[in-house]
Parts: sequence; C-alpha cells; structure tokens
Amino acid sequence: MNLTTKQKQHLRGLAHSLKPVVLLGANGLTEGVLAEIDSALSHHELIKVKVATTDREMKAAIMDAIVRETQSVKVQVIGHILVLFRQSEEMKVALPRAK
Repeated sequence: MNLTTKQKQHLRGLAHSLKPVVLLGANGLTEGVLAEIDSALSHHELIKVKVATTDREMKAAIMDAIVRETQSVKVQVIGHILVLFRQSEEMKVALPRAK
C-alpha cells in the first residue's frame, strides 16, 4: 500500500497523541515481538513502536525489517519511535482520498 503525502500527514497528526505500543529491548527483534506488532496493527491500524538501540544502522535495519515482515507502511520516524500503519478490513482509520 502506498500512501500519498497528504495521507501520511493526516496519519502523523492522528499518531501524535499515541504512546508506543511495543518497546524493543535488549533482545532485539524476535518472533514474539513481530507477532505482538502484527497483532497491534490488526487491532489498532496505527501504532508506535520504540526501538531502543544506539546504533543507527542497526536501528534502521530493525525498522525496515518490521515494515517488511508486518507488511505495513512506515509513516514517520522520530528518534527511536517508528509510526506504522496497516489498514484492516474494518478500516478504523479514515484516510483522505488519494487524487
């Protein structure tokens, strides 16, 4: 799913007040963490994930792996916080229409 700039801007506004749902710790990205992120995306559609690592390349690789494995869209990255979106069947989050 590709989002327009206007749709991403709308989602960033909605995500502003959200707290991170999943926090990655010292164990890094495990199957259990991926399952939890997948479950949260199915339930909420728009979530924040905190990736607590000091290595920039490792953080970028983990975030890319999360997006790839959960088949979600990276809306925004600020510091250690990744905002993800994956639309569900119920379409809980209303997106502006793409032109």
